[in-house]
Amino acid sequence: MPVNDDEQQIIQIFEAGDRALIAADVPELRRIYADDYVQYDESGKVVTKEDLVRRLTSGAIRFVSMTSTGRRVRLFGDFAIVHGSEEDEVEQDGRRGSVRYLYMDVVIKREGKWQVVGSQLVKV
Repeated sequence: MPVNDDEQQIIQIFEAGDRALIAADVPELRRIYADDYVQYDESGKVVTKEDLVRRLTSGAIRFVSMTSTGRRVRLFGDFAIVHGSEEDEVEQDGRRGSVRYLYMDVVIKREGKWQVVGSQLVKV
């Protein structure tokens, strides 16, 4: 199935987001995630964009690798829902391990640019 320009842009921000999380690239993360971004993690905890940036820059969490094992973009005009699964290697609280999860992200187009505004994670 051909991918349209908006879908390609969304795929690109997700790929850039993975690289930015691994590199703890704060300027890139600030571009990708909306200021009002909210994530509900697998335990139900709320994480904001600033929480994520703080955890990465403090070293509380470090993404060693991220492997997308399936990503589907469903486009609805100026917003999209992205479903996928991922396997990440992370260092957190002095421990290193792998985590697998399913996610659903909401992406919106503001002023011509796509940004992630919400995420829900579920451990596999």
